[in-house]
Formats: sequence, C-alpha cells, structure tokens
Amino acid sequence: MKKTYKEIIVTAQPFNPEILSSVLWELNIEGIQEDVNCLRIFAGEGSAVTSEDVKKILQRLKSENLVTEFNAEENIIGNKNWNEEWEKTINVIHVSEKIVIKPTFREYTPEEDQLVITIDPKMSFGTGEHQTTKLVLSLLEKYVTPGMKMLDVGSGTGVLAIASILLGADTAVAVDKDEWCLDNANENAVLNKVNDKIQIITGEIKVVEQNDFNLIAANIQKNILLQIAGEIYNRIANNGIVILSGLLDADEKDIISKYTEVGLSFNEKQQMDEWIALVFSRE
Repeated sequence: MKKTYKEIIVTAQPFNPEILSSVLWELNIEGIQEDVNCLRIFAGEGSAVTSEDVKKILQRLKSENLVTEFNAEENIIGNKNWNEEWEKTINVIHVSEKIVIKPTFREYTPEEDQLVITIDPKMSFGTGEHQTTKLVLSLLEKYVTPGMKMLDVGSGTGVLAIASILLGADTAVAVDKDEWCLDNANENAVLNKVNDKIQIITGEIKVVEQNDFNLIAANIQKNILLQIAGEIYNRIANNGIVILSGLLDADEKDIISKYTEVGLSFNEKQQMDEWIALVFSRE
C-alpha cells in the first residue's frame, strides 16, 4: 500500500516563516516546506497531529500579537521526498552587492570582493530569504569593524555571527534556546571556517556571562525583545552598537521607547516592506 502523509497548509498575517516554523516544530511532524505565502506541514500517516493542534499554536501567537489572523487546512497526500522538495525552494540570496548567502546544495561563483556565506539550514529554517535577516546583515556590513566582539541573540543557523566574523569581527557568541541550533550553527561555522572564533551556546541571553560586547544583534519577535532589553543593555560595552529586528513597522514606537528607557540611544531605522530593523548605541 502506498504510504500517505498529512499535509497541513498554514497561512497567517503577517506571514513570518521563521517565527511560524519555530513554534510549529513543537508538534510531532516530519517537515515544513515554505511556499510563497504559506507553510506546508507534513506529518506521517500514523501521526496524531491535526489542523486543530496547529490552530491552537497559532492562537497562542495571536494572543501574543505576533499574528492577527490565521488558518490551517488539512489534506491527505501521497509519499514524496520532502527534503528534496524543500531544497527546490531555497536559492542563492543576494543580500547586498557584497554579501551573498549560498545554501550547501547550490553552486555559486562569486564576483570579485563578494563575501559568500555558506549555510546548511536544515529543513524549514531560513538561509537569509526573510526581510529581517537581510536588514540585519546589511546593517552588520555597515557597523562591523575589525576587532569587534559580537553577540548574536536568537542565533538560529548562526548566519549573523558568521557574517560578523567574515566582515572583520574578532570573536562572536551565538546563543539560542532551541537545541537544534547548537549542531546546525556549529556545522555552519565549520563550513565557513570561522568555528575557532565563534562560541555557540544553548539557552537564553541570561546564560551569556560576558558584558563587554561591541555589537549585539537580535533578530527575534517583539515580545522577546521587550523582555530582554535590560539583559542586552547589561552586555553592551560603552560606544557599542545594538541591532534589533524581527519587527514590523508598527512595533517601532514600543521598541524605541523600551530601549531608550533602559539607557540606549536610538540611531537609525531601516525598512524592507513592512519589516524594520532598529539601531541603538550605548554612549
């Protein structure tokens, strides 16, 4: 008998694949495939996961004001190589004229002076396609200077820490509470030959003991950024730079208010579509 799978199609507004994927992996599923305006969740034929389970998680995001509306529709489909199907959707990303992100399964010949970051994202996790990742990488290109000590909060694949080292930072610490990030970020650091300069930690920012970072980047959702504002302030050195994203345009006022309240100065805002990145400094 041909094996079948459950496919649950998830839509949400705003559509943030990174945030959605991070919470949907809490379910007993086999994969997530990002499409143009939806996520496709795959669960084995014997899985107890249903669209109602997905909706419960999405309702939690709605209660946290991370989505305003959502839907989940369930289908039964035939067997496929889901990882192969997902890889078809991931391409080389030109973040700027200088920075290019290349997944391990794509070939790319760089132009002169281009910085190519190779990422093996594993299934469902981004390689720099999302606007917020592009915004932060572009700002790292602007603010990273030789010898810097950098902290990447909510590091995921480790792409921001890796980029910082390749742009000239001396050392970086990457911290993420999800266990999968430890192995994945370590693999990506090795791929880019910067593993001797990056320390990768599992946990929240409070497990980071250093308090003299010259640059901190955090590309995570608004509610978490509001909660850890004091933790970030306590770890940034004088004259240091803080880059925040994972934010919608509507989040600007609350984030600026909180981070200036803890003692940082607002420097600038960059925007791509409805997504923004904010830059602060400690004088």
